Amino acid sequence: MNLSKIGLVISHEYAVRVRKKSFILTTLLTPLLFGALICVPALIMLWGGGGEQKVKIIDGTGELAARFEDSGNTHYELAAEGETLDLMKELFKEMGLYAIVDISPYNDKDEVTVTTYSKEPLNIEVKAAVGRTVNKAIEERKLARYKIGNLQEILSDVKTDIKLNTLTLKEDGKAEEDSVELYMIVAYVLSFLIYIFVFMFGTMVMRSVIDEKSSRVVEVIVSSVNSVDLMIGKIVGVALVALTQFAIWIGLTAAIAGGVMGAAGPKLLGSLGDSEQVMQLAAQPSLGVHPDLGQLAQVATDENAPEALKMVAQIRSLNWGSILGCFLLYFLLGYLLYAAMFAAIGSAVDNEADTQQLQLPLTLPLIVGLFIMLHTFEHPSSPLSVWASIIPWTSPMVMLARIPFNVVPAWQLILSLVLLFLTFLGTAWVSAKIYKAGILMYGKKSSFKDLWHWIRMKE
Repeated sequence: MNLSKIGLVISHEYAVRVRKKSFILTTLLTPLLFGALICVPALIMLWGGGGEQKVKIIDGTGELAARFEDSGNTHYELAAEGETLDLMKELFKEMGLYAIVDISPYNDKDEVTVTTYSKEPLNIEVKAAVGRTVNKAIEERKLARYKIGNLQEILSDVKTDIKLNTLTLKEDGKAEEDSVELYMIVAYVLSFLIYIFVFMFGTMVMRSVIDEKSSRVVEVIVSSVNSVDLMIGKIVGVALVALTQFAIWIGLTAAIAGGVMGAAGPKLLGSLGDSEQVMQLAAQPSLGVHPDLGQLAQVATDENAPEALKMVAQIRSLNWGSILGCFLLYFLLGYLLYAAMFAAIGSAVDNEADTQQLQLPLTLPLIVGLFIMLHTFEHPSSPLSVWASIIPWTSPMVMLARIPFNVVPAWQLILSLVLLFLTFLGTAWVSAKIYKAGILMYGKKSSFKDLWHWIRMKE
């Protein structure tokens, strides 16, 4: 193994790829996509409501219209005398209406029929508000027939909303509040990214080998560089390209999300509630530049704090250093493991169309790991999840699905990483034998029998 020649191959692979327009566009556009996924839902919630929605109510009962309360940008208004249904339908646009709610008189069961008219499908919020308001009013009217004294007090006393506190016992005996929903989101994102990136960058190595082989450039290269050194250089070069993209993606995504959410900080806080603590935070000038997450998390310790602020505290409570560190380790080792095999497949064929049959044994463990990952979200400590997080072929995805739940003992993590590294070394040795034999072989569609023959060949 010639380290200087491997270094030349690495630098060549790296330089060629980072100069490509596809690399530049992907590197710059992906953070915009990630930033949009983070910021757009909050911005839509704040500013996506549009103008006022005026809803006219024709009340055949004479009493239900008073039960409607304005909410958000929706304003409910009782139809004036002379404003008939036909007239309002005719002058719908001129009156600036969003919808008409026509409530029939009570029938013999003290029930009504409600019909709405609108120029576009009624949005879910208005539809739910109309149904909820009318149903509640009818239920109260029916209950009133039983002439139960202090009915409202009884209903208020009976109504129960139990708060479920979910605490996880740590090894030191302390109990900490957790959020399974948050852990599942983080685990899903990290595991799925591992799956996508390992497959994407692994196939990138394979295509590079196929391109050089089909163009006969490899014949010139191997005259001065050992084939195994060439394979290692390609794998490491693409790995450095991936790390460069990750670094840029993380930096730009954080800058975009921080800038947008910082500018929207005061208004976003205002939407979380009107408690004194929240209003004080919203009034701070610093929030116009960046949200003070430390202070937000402090407010979130109050049991009456808005759920969104509690979520901020839970996000901050995650050990992000450990999570991101494990993500990088498992990505690198998982990529090296699969890239070595993809490189071997690339050397055994003349074009990409011939790789389909040989790729199946490689993609199958990735797909199996993806399915086990979905099981792990619900059962992070089950035997299937534990073994799949240790077995090298599935551990990059499944272990990343377990780590956010804080259920992975140190020995399992260490064993998983060691086995993954040792498996990579063994796979790289086998792949190097296939690569060395197949890289200069043309005109024959290789089979698994050929690969096995090349592996058994003596040096």
